[in-house]
Amino acid sequence: MSQDIPVTGYAILGLLTFGDELTGYEIKQRADITLRFYWVAPAMSQVYTELRRLTEHGLVRADARAEGGREVTSYAITGAGQAALRDWMEGTPAGFPVLKHTVLLRLLIGHATEPGTTRRMLDDYLDELDRARADLAAVREALRGADRPGEPFRFPSMVADWGLDYFAAETRHARRALASLDETGPRDDDAAD
Repeated sequence: MSQDIPVTGYAILGLLTFGDELTGYEIKQRADITLRFYWVAPAMSQVYTELRRLTEHGLVRADARAEGGREVTSYAITGAGQAALRDWMEGTPAGFPVLKHTVLLRLLIGHATEPGTTRRMLDDYLDELDRARADLAAVREALRGADRPGEPFRFPSMVADWGLDYFAAETRHARRALASLDETGPRDDDAAD
């Protein structure tokens, strides 16, 4: 059965392990708040596709109710879902992450454009890193108090700390690349003089 469930399905199961029932929309919101920092947050259509699959396998329970004149369905992980998630966690190798880093790809072929273009790209990336780090720091701060051993958000807190360290390292590397560009050639505006 586990071969029928993609990693995104397990991610959704994981999002349902915090003791609450969520609608598909709420699962998408939780994914956007958490997964986006280290995994691809699934599209809304993908959330519903996976929820259907997980429900068909008995890994998630769907409860429909009337709310404000419309039908709302909330989802909860089942015992079978908990077991499948545990089996996946215990029975699959961690795997080495696939890094799809567009900044590094563009830096690799930076010789194909003007140095100023690469500098601007790195400056823009530093700005994006600052925003992402601030967003993740807010998430991390929201977990304080529920992040002690035995608390439900202990592990998400570790992920947030890891992410903050990752963003700090990315910032160092981008700044180092900018400094290296300054050492190796003239700036576009210097060439105009």
